[in-house]
Amino acid sequence: MSTAEAAVAPAPAPQAYSGLMDWLTTTDHKKIGLLYLMFAFVNAWAGGLFAGVVRLRLWNPNSSFISPHLYNEMLTMHATVMIFMVIMPAFVGLGNYLVPIMIGARDMAFPKLNAFGFWMMIPPALMMYASFFTVHGSARGGWWSYPPLSGPQFSPGAGESLWALAIILMGIASIMGAVNFLVTIADMRAPGMGWMDLPLFVWSNVITAWLLLLAVPVLSGVMVMLLSDRMFGTGFFQPGLGGDPLLYQHLFWFFGHPEVYIMILPAFGIMSHVVPAFSHKKVFGYKGMVIALASIGVLGFMVWAHHMFTSGISPQAQIFFSTTSLLIGIPTGVKVYSWLASAWGGTIDFTPAMKFALGFIALFVIGGLSGVMLAVVPFDIAVHDSYFVVAHLHFVLFGGSVMGLMAAIYYWFPKMTGRLLSEKLANWHFWLFFIGFIWVFMPMHWLGFEGMPRRVAFYRPQFAPLNRFISAGFLLLLAGGIIFTYNVLHSLRKGERTSDPDPWGVNDVQQSLEWTTATPPKPWNFDEEPEFVPAHD
Repeated sequence: MSTAEAAVAPAPAPQAYSGLMDWLTTTDHKKIGLLYLMFAFVNAWAGGLFAGVVRLRLWNPNSSFISPHLYNEMLTMHATVMIFMVIMPAFVGLGNYLVPIMIGARDMAFPKLNAFGFWMMIPPALMMYASFFTVHGSARGGWWSYPPLSGPQFSPGAGESLWALAIILMGIASIMGAVNFLVTIADMRAPGMGWMDLPLFVWSNVITAWLLLLAVPVLSGVMVMLLSDRMFGTGFFQPGLGGDPLLYQHLFWFFGHPEVYIMILPAFGIMSHVVPAFSHKKVFGYKGMVIALASIGVLGFMVWAHHMFTSGISPQAQIFFSTTSLLIGIPTGVKVYSWLASAWGGTIDFTPAMKFALGFIALFVIGGLSGVMLAVVPFDIAVHDSYFVVAHLHFVLFGGSVMGLMAAIYYWFPKMTGRLLSEKLANWHFWLFFIGFIWVFMPMHWLGFEGMPRRVAFYRPQFAPLNRFISAGFLLLLAGGIIFTYNVLHSLRKGERTSDPDPWGVNDVQQSLEWTTATPPKPWNFDEEPEFVPAHD
């Protein structure tokens, strides 16, 4: 059946199952998207708990709250969970739910593969958590697990091996999802929707899918090599056997820096919908935004060794990677300019989604500026492996990815569920997150300047006041998370209902089709072939 025939085919018969069994066997892209979001939601609480334990340990310079061994496990698992089991699956879930509807499709191109990709995430997640109960505990070499610290001599037991195997399995699921997105967007667009008519959130998923296809196989390969060293005595990364630990770093960061953009590009797409929508203007510079997204994707593969300025790479390599790291600020700046220009002169509605979007812009710009500082070789060497790097990472990934994710949830929640979230609770959530974030992560820049290294369970007493201040600020983030959780769960049951296809009244300034179908969408998305009318200039 051709794509055009599929678009007007009769609605499929209901599935044979209902209730829990329906969710376990569904191939509906919307339900799979919600399953990804629920998966991310549960793991966010686990990852947040790990962070809380770390901050409690750092309340005192010589705390005995948990052992240094468990501290390293908590630190490693916090980062691993938040990256691979929260941010990535959350954006995959949003893409699963929204992309087919935005382009006028009935489902993803490969519905069964889509379902398989989600369920393949569950075993590695369970493996991660189960590794805490092995004889020597879970992985403790950081989320990057550099050899020799992740090698068999320094990390005996099954924990590190389970970590590497889990990363491989999650990578396979990510590759399957990327293929599905690309085929869906290439072949299942509504008639009349060209590539330069795609909503910017869809474009962000196109670039992200390509990043996944090119970067994740490298990560899977390096994890296979690490497992081989640990389990079969090979010497890929062991100098005593002719291996090179720096090879691991090059291969890992060839994935690791595109991974940053895998986690932030979907948020860029979200901003490109939320900011124009609540400014009641069309997005400024659509074509420039598409070029900027693509440029970020290309340059993302040319900066990996800026994580390795202290590793002994040649001065010529330092110049190259410093230059490309600075260049990536240009397309990023284009996007920030476009969002601000989209809001400039508009009639702004300060809804919770808009507040999170503006918070995203403010915090991400700060993170971007510290990233430019880290691209300068002498400065990077001075603050390498200090808390300045921790601050930068969180301004980009918490201030960026998480704030963007929150904006998306508040923006599309009515569409997905047919219910409205409490605006009062949402405002409390925003201000607790925004103030708490600055409280927790801004002082880490000063800790880095003063010389406090990251990933340490003990530290010099002069760092204690700032560490206690930071740990106290964690309570604001915790309170914001509790309010958000209550708001979502309560609104799903008792929130104000809406059946308006366009509850925010934004269809006149958006170029996506989700606001033209029912709220919430029917299993087949559209009763008839959607009519596409470009909204951008």
